[in-house]
Amino acid sequence: MEKVRTAVVGLGCRGQAILDGLLLGMDNVQVTAVCDSYEDRTENGACSVERAYGKRPFASTDYREVISRSDVDAVLILSAWESHVPIAIEAMEQGKAVGMEVGGAYSVDDCWRLVRSQERTGAPFMFLENCCYGQKEMMVLRMVREGLFGQVVHCAGGYCHDLRSEVAGGRENRHYRLRNYLNRNCENYPTHELGPIAQVLDINRGNRMLSLVSMSSMAAGINDYAARHPEVDQNLATARFCQGDVVNTLIRCAGGQTISLTLDTTLPRPYSRCFTVRGTRGMYMEDNDSVYLDTDFTEADHWTWDKQWGNAARYLEKYQHPVWSDYLKNGIRGGHGGMDGLVYDAFFEAVRKGEPCPIDVYDAAAWMCITPLSEQSIAMGSHPVAIPDFTGGAWCARK
Repeated sequence: MEKVRTAVVGLGCRGQAILDGLLLGMDNVQVTAVCDSYEDRTENGACSVERAYGKRPFASTDYREVISRSDVDAVLILSAWESHVPIAIEAMEQGKAVGMEVGGAYSVDDCWRLVRSQERTGAPFMFLENCCYGQKEMMVLRMVREGLFGQVVHCAGGYCHDLRSEVAGGRENRHYRLRNYLNRNCENYPTHELGPIAQVLDINRGNRMLSLVSMSSMAAGINDYAARHPEVDQNLATARFCQGDVVNTLIRCAGGQTISLTLDTTLPRPYSRCFTVRGTRGMYMEDNDSVYLDTDFTEADHWTWDKQWGNAARYLEKYQHPVWSDYLKNGIRGGHGGMDGLVYDAFFEAVRKGEPCPIDVYDAAAWMCITPLSEQSIAMGSHPVAIPDFTGGAWCARK
């Protein structure tokens, strides 16, 4: 097909930004339908499409009306977390290709239902984890595959993002994070950090995650923030939040590697995904953007490593991933430093050409299940919890 006729479901902050900043300028996409449960958001989306195309798309507040249309080939799910899996399953059952934005699952059963639906229908499915396409993440992936880090032993990552104003403004801005933070305690957003790590460790492709342990701190950040900011809902100053301010999760892999994940979103801090790869011959650390290789540095260098902070730029010149080399020639598109453009291009090109999606339903299930499993572990006093094999043993041979 020349253009993928696409329905956009979910037109909040993320959805409207993707629609305006990316989709309406893509040559291989035609937005034919828009949907949000709120009428004003649906109208804003429809007006954006009409301005770009000169023709109004089908618009509805009921996603079922959208996914059943004959002029829709693919459905982009950019709605609230809890609606991702149900909408994805219904869309696949209608024979539509599905591009699903990120977030953790609400149950392991939801992950199984997602996998079974895709296997039964054969509908194209891609998990739109843009961080897998980050420039430094892909540089490190290339370096790992070329053996520069030796045997990878441990990886770490985090979603470390001060979201206090977003959570505290949840009622006014109709944002789903507030209700989640009030009612759940878990690693609620694991895939930004876990996706690139899973690629480095060949998860679902010769390796898999076996078990996890999660531990949560107390919840105090939003209460304190609300008490000091009279412009936000003052009920939140004394509300009981279930979501701990910092959640740490440790994961053990079949290949012997370990993974450390950190959720840190309700305390003051700078943004970081804390991407770290440790191998027998070197390492990469995002927080000081540095590469340390046995072949390039001496033992004495580790005492004065602050002088090497930011040295990853030198390695980027040599180990730029080919995906990014090609991308830079044509110009970066989309937000988040260009990651959005790459992940959406990958989805639409796979659908248009009838090729496998690079981040598939097994990846989505394995990464998203960390959320309900971490919730179980925390509730049981940080008890170890097994991680299912959604591939049914195929991980041993998948490429």
